[in-house]
Amino acid sequence: MKLKNPMLVVTDIDQSVEFYKKVLGLHVMMDFGANKTLTGGLALQTVETYKEFISRSDLSFGGNNFEIYFEEDDFDRFADKLKELDIEYVHPIKEHSWGQRVVRFYDPDKHIIEVGENIKAVCKRFLNSGMTPEETAERMDVPMKFVKACMQ
Repeated sequence: MKLKNPMLVVTDIDQSVEFYKKVLGLHVMMDFGANKTLTGGLALQTVETYKEFISRSDLSFGGNNFEIYFEEDDFDRFADKLKELDIEYVHPIKEHSWGQRVVRFYDPDKHIIEVGENIKAVCKRFLNSGMTPEETAERMDVPMKFVKACMQ
């Protein structure tokens, strides 16, 4: 068994493609009309065809019960980019207890998108701020082996 793609059902596939391109830099890799696969493996499916696939018409959006997660190496640059876009936030940028900064926002169909700071970048940020490797490992709740790998 192999997981192939997460798929989001969307009400306007062109609008969704544009959103993922503009906000996250994704591009269409495969275009089947009612289904488009974007870079990274994210697939989009039109709501009309999906209703046919599952023989149901009772779809809902905005349930806040799952998210698509991305990581960004240059989180500060990405955060600055978001300020220039018309984004509906789930929450503004926050820092988790282990030091990773994240932001969550909605796509046009109210699917939650999370973008987190690359965890190795978090480690390097702490080390560059003057924290010792031991302090960094404790702050991030990671093994010293991980911190040492980030130092190379």
